[in-house]
Amino acid sequence: MKLHTIDAGHFKLDGGAMFSVVPKVLWERLIPADSNNHIPLAMRCLLIETEDRRILIDCGMGDKQDARWQGFYYRHGEGDLLGSLEKAGFGAEAITDVIPSHLHFDHCGGAVQWNQRRDGYELTFPNATYWAHREHWEWAMRPNPREKATFLTENLQPIQHSGHLQFLDEKKQTFGPFIEFLIMDGHTEKMLLPKIQLGQQTVVFTADLIPTAAHVPVNYLMSYDVRPLQTMLEKEAFLRQAVQENWILVSDHDATYEALTVQETEKGFRIKESGKLSEFI
Repeated sequence: MKLHTIDAGHFKLDGGAMFSVVPKVLWERLIPADSNNHIPLAMRCLLIETEDRRILIDCGMGDKQDARWQGFYYRHGEGDLLGSLEKAGFGAEAITDVIPSHLHFDHCGGAVQWNQRRDGYELTFPNATYWAHREHWEWAMRPNPREKATFLTENLQPIQHSGHLQFLDEKKQTFGPFIEFLIMDGHTEKMLLPKIQLGQQTVVFTADLIPTAAHVPVNYLMSYDVRPLQTMLEKEAFLRQAVQENWILVSDHDATYEALTVQETEKGFRIKESGKLSEFI
């Protein structure tokens, strides 16, 4: 088994929204904001290469939306989902499985693209099975007012109508002998965190439970979490196990660090080491 980080591009969000009630004087030491109070964020995906499968975790936001919509999120950098996959040695047709951690636009938008005539949508990965947790899918298809703007119809309906959609919870949260999924309900209903056994090492894609290295402290939460107190409970239990079992954590949104390990100190959970995923595995 091999793991590849896939760069689907960078974007920006409001720093205050990314850190909720944490004062700017604290979080800006970790991720400096620009003059508009925005901070840079990655859209990092993870490709799991096995003997017979190429499993893509997350897909970035894609490029279906018009320039005005894209401008709200300050797309920048040279990252590109398909280009990054090609650098890893794989075309879109080679992907066998697509598993968004959840269906917010910045995690699943790249799974669907314009067709050649640009009069409709098609799957970006035509040979892949697309996976979701059934309860999360139903949550996204009937969105609550808080999350409605991030569950986009053009990202979901083409998958539903394609015949390629299956539900992981009906497979008991396992996906082959070396991959299982941790389920979190604080950020959104039934978010999936792939936990991968790579020889003697355990690698976990943290999705939006810990979106950046700066969010390691338990009380550093996003205002986008639908159940922030539950996020804190989930995060504390997750980090304690990560310390005990020396997990390698892959960050989806940190613009600098791909991966990190954590330790528990007198001040709580903190970063132990950080860097590129290749430096850990």
